Amino acid sequence: MQKPYVHGYNERETTRLQDQAATLVELLHADTTYPAGSRVLEAGCGVGAQTIALSQHSPEALITSVDVSAVSLAEAVRRATAAGVSNVQFEQADIFALPYAPGSFDHIFVCFVLEHLPQPVEALQALRKHLRPGGTITVIEGDHGSAYFYPESEAAHTAIQGLVALQQQAGGNAMIGRALYPLLSDAGYHAVCVSPRMVYVDASRPALVEGSPGAPLQR
Repeated sequence: MQKPYVHGYNERETTRLQDQAATLVELLHADTTYPAGSRVLEAGCGVGAQTIALSQHSPEALITSVDVSAVSLAEAVRRATAAGVSNVQFEQADIFALPYAPGSFDHIFVCFVLEHLPQPVEALQALRKHLRPGGTITVIEGDHGSAYFYPESEAAHTAIQGLVALQQQAGGNAMIGRALYPLLSDAGYHAVCVSPRMVYVDASRPALVEGSPGAPLQR
């Protein structure tokens, strides 16, 4: 069962997600490519912040992007249409009750979704049913609890801890990135490989300063 999205569904949040995706596109998608004809499921596409890059990096893959929110999905469709995306099909669906047959997909892509779910292992198990034997899953999550600042800023740490606490109250986990290996293993996936991606920001990187999510990622 999915809880309400902790950041809310509004224009400001849509802009934040789009900025974050644009800032981290090379970090997240540099090695995310799928062969021509591959059937790819993007589980929890939200407003389509990752969908455009996913599509552009694998233009000949067949991508199905789903989300439980009709509001977010409408924005995702609008963005994809504006970008001229032609290899993505959008559908409203709950990842715990997907309307697809077992083994329908060659690959599954999940980005910044598990952190919002009270039952991440169960979500991964539900997704695994729709993955063909020998298929792959890519899961990207943040770890807001491992953010560091120089010079030290009490206000920044307070803001981060506030996010962590709110996420926990909503049934999620803002530090779930550090738990990906056991989560995937417990869900029945094999040959699990975790690759930490550090987001480093300073004044010499103005684009990252503007769009940084403020936390290391686990992939």
